[in-house]
Amino acid sequence: MNVTAEQVPQIVAEAQNAAYQAASKFFQEKLGGQDQYACGFAWVNIYGVKGNTRLGKALAKEGIRKAYGGGLQMWNPSKFGCQNVDTLEVGAEAAAKVFQKYGFTAYAGSRLD
Repeated sequence: MNVTAEQVPQIVAEAQNAAYQAASKFFQEKLGGQDQYACGFAWVNIYGVKGNTRLGKALAKEGIRKAYGGGLQMWNPSKFGCQNVDTLEVGAEAAAKVFQKYGFTAYAGSRLD
């Protein structure tokens, strides 16, 4: 991975935008714009970046925090205003793909509330 700390704000913004667009599309097309069915949470876990490095500090500055199970975590990357877990998970998957595109080891995660 050849990502610099200076690139992080743009990468995070791209991931958040992709997440929001994917969540919004799913919400409108699959749920008909209604916040319904199972509620829950979604996030992106990023592995292989230590928090005390320049890259880790740049990610922290963008709101990505240390994950309980290891690695770093971006909570609800879409910031989409609903509780439907499927919608939020679609957003997290889109964000993870953006991070993967830049060489990060990133995976979407979710759980029911």
